[in-house]
Amino acid sequence: MYPLLFRTVLRRLDPEFAHHLGALVIRLAGVGPVASVVRATTAPPAPLTVRALGLTFDSPFGVAAGFDKNVTMVRGLRALGFGHVEVGTVTALPQPGNPKPRLFRLVADRAVINRMGFNNDGAQVAARRLRAVRRSRRRPVIGVNIGKSRAVAVEDATTDYVRSARLLAPLADYLVVNVSSPNTPGLRGLQAVETLRPLLAAVREAAGSTPLLVKIAPDLEDGEVADIARLAVDVGLSGIIATNTTIGRTGLRTPDAAVEAAGAGGLSGAPLKQRALEVLDLVRAAVPDDFVVISAGGVETADDVRERLAHGATLVQGYTAFLYRGPFWARQINRGLAARR
Repeated sequence: MYPLLFRTVLRRLDPEFAHHLGALVIRLAGVGPVASVVRATTAPPAPLTVRALGLTFDSPFGVAAGFDKNVTMVRGLRALGFGHVEVGTVTALPQPGNPKPRLFRLVADRAVINRMGFNNDGAQVAARRLRAVRRSRRRPVIGVNIGKSRAVAVEDATTDYVRSARLLAPLADYLVVNVSSPNTPGLRGLQAVETLRPLLAAVREAAGSTPLLVKIAPDLEDGEVADIARLAVDVGLSGIIATNTTIGRTGLRTPDAAVEAAGAGGLSGAPLKQRALEVLDLVRAAVPDDFVVISAGGVETADDVRERLAHGATLVQGYTAFLYRGPFWARQINRGLAARR
């Protein structure tokens, strides 16, 4: 039913507007009795439970940062079957993000280009909402993804990240430093090891006992991936998320004119699958066996999740395929995983 709805109605809507409509449905799915009814049909089977980061995940499959930027859909996403929800990216200062339009579908590629620019309500508001969610017994594992405020100069990025970490780490099950979005000027330059080391060390101290991870880009050279992986271990992080969106545009089925019309931004979805798998292999080869690696990028099916786990991922995240496969996507994946156990 959802594919028909997408083909006939949703794909005709502005993508960002359609996302807001979907968010209303997801929020409803997390409300009281509705959540109980929905969860009865979507709860991951018990054999899928994963222990990582000192936490228990109902399923290895969760939703990546970027979907719930403002901590408004956590309960609904749990009701739909996701084993964890990574909220954000949250910045210390509230910001509107980049000018619209800033989200574009590439339907032929089952992909999306976005240049949202970390639009969010800021760390203070996110903290208030996290406190409310944490009072609920029925919540998933919650990761909080933090980024640099656009108004803050790159040379002051560490102070900005630390400010967010001090406020949000006590309310997060795990915290993620995002230095890999292509939509904030200068941000990806922070992935250089000599710059990244002091930043991660400072945030690690500010995060206290909360597990800290770093999210990296797929566009790094192979040697840079390995260097950052080793740095993460050396600095005392708990894990790495690989990967964010790509600035690449090769191999797309969508006509070049349409891709060019969409403009700059990060590409996510099916075209990212192969590189995300390659980066997973590079990271896994550079870190100890017990180091947590979360794989994201191009995940669509239970077989995709199974493949990432077989390549050493501890957990797997998805986002873009949610837009194409509909509200019961997590349930489909969890049932597919359970069927092949």
